[in-house]
Amino acid sequence: MTSYDVTLERTEGPTQTIAVDERETILEAARRAGVRLPSDCRKGTCTTCVGRVLAVDGEPEPEPEAEAEAETEPELETPSGDRSDHHPDAATAVDYRRPPRALDERERTDGYALLCIALPRADCRIEVGPRVRAEVGDSPWK
Repeated sequence: MTSYDVTLERTEGPTQTIAVDERETILEAARRAGVRLPSDCRKGTCTTCVGRVLAVDGEPEPEPEAEAEAETEPELETPSGDRSDHHPDAATAVDYRRPPRALDERERTDGYALLCIALPRADCRIEVGPRVRAEVGDSPWK
């Protein structure tokens, strides 16, 4: 059975890497490993467990020169006002047990993922915590 290393990075807090079986969600693996993550519905209909994919193993990360050039170009913004040009599409890192109803297509391509239903597809780094939750806002389904 395949397992992936998922690194959970908190803006203000510890960074923890957990092993996630291909058939379990990132939230399930975190709980098994004793890592506390917020959750509510566990069905993908709220945004309590949202994370943002920062990097995917095998995907090139932006080079320092490219970042400097990007700073001189107009910034792309998400509906919440965040820059999205350096976040991989969540689909490169996770698949879902069911459709993530609480996220729209733009949020998914901006790297947001619902960890309660997200199944890993690759080793990756995911930002978690209240800042990410605030970027997405409330779900229309809640």
